[in-house]
Amino acid sequence: MTEDRAPGQPIVVLHAVPSWLPQTETWLYNQIRFLPNNVENHVFAEQLENLEWFPMSNLHVLPGWPSIRGTWERGLRRLGIRKHLASIDRTIHASCAQLIHSHFGPVGWGNAELADRRGLPHVTTFYGMDVQFLPRRDPRWIERYQAMFSQLDAILCEGPHMKGRIVEMGCPDNKVLVHHLGVALDEIPFRARRWRSGEPLKVLIAASFREKKGIPFALEALSQLRRIVPLEVTIIGDANAEPRNQQEKRNILSTIQKTGLGGVVRMLGYQPSRVLFEEAYRHHVYLAPSVTAVDGDTEGGAPVALIEMLATGMMVVSTNHCDIPEVLAHGAVGLMAAERDLEGLYSRLLQLVDAPEAWEARATAGRAHVQEQFDAKVQGLRLARQYADLLAKRP
Repeated sequence: MTEDRAPGQPIVVLHAVPSWLPQTETWLYNQIRFLPNNVENHVFAEQLENLEWFPMSNLHVLPGWPSIRGTWERGLRRLGIRKHLASIDRTIHASCAQLIHSHFGPVGWGNAELADRRGLPHVTTFYGMDVQFLPRRDPRWIERYQAMFSQLDAILCEGPHMKGRIVEMGCPDNKVLVHHLGVALDEIPFRARRWRSGEPLKVLIAASFREKKGIPFALEALSQLRRIVPLEVTIIGDANAEPRNQQEKRNILSTIQKTGLGGVVRMLGYQPSRVLFEEAYRHHVYLAPSVTAVDGDTEGGAPVALIEMLATGMMVVSTNHCDIPEVLAHGAVGLMAAERDLEGLYSRLLQLVDAPEAWEARATAGRAHVQEQFDAKVQGLRLARQYADLLAKRP
């Protein structure tokens, strides 16, 4: 059962994550750190990384190898004897948590029975790969999710497209709440970009090397644009060890060679958020043509980098994919082509270079849209209200 909370006391929330915190998950860090003071956050992670970039108080980490306890707990879960880790149960008790927030669908499934047994409200946020790619790769996840849906109090997702996919898997509509991921707007200066004909158009691509990011399509479209506009292209990102992502890296390098863009492309590899923003302010256009991968992988919602670049005042060209239209206000603040539409991407880029005088108004509208719908401070307040509402519904 949930514990009684005196007026004015903070809501104690335990956030469960696989790892604290991958370099590319700044959006998760912002989601937690911008919760208001009436929420006391505790984080339980199975492993620890990048703590110097993502400092967090009340961080609880499962001991790694050669710890006997950590090895034993992981072994029990791997054998199917227990879905959750015993350490998270101990952390709930030690922190006096009143609500569990599981981040990513599989984490929610693992914690569902534990939350139910303890009588705690349980929220799970889906982020993308867990919505479409995972159930397609392993259909057992559809049954697992359906069992989880009956136990959860609420599911959060980034936008209406993702909500529709979750409902299609069998979740009651009223349990799925759209909650936009926020960006640290106060830390992102607004500088509307200006470009003059004859100058190099500086284009930024920033994404992990995965098929769903559509980077080869971006490069093909840029190779067409280069015939009429001088270009400077920067790519921030790389592939992890997964074979499919290593193959995508080979596809990207091959496309650069095939299109003759090697002389104008800088490849910086993975970079921290600080470097991403430094590069962003040196560029005019952010190009992010996401696609549905052959294996079913999608953005699920929308890349948070897209929101951040829009906030800086950059021109953004993307695709009509998942919840990207929600971010780009259905074309009002950013330009979109259809997925895998090279001519459409080229046309949108050409639209920008043909009318640079329209950039400032578009950039201003983009910043205003982010401020209204994606400000991390505002989203933190909204998430805290959702926590309070869920606790109020419990006996």
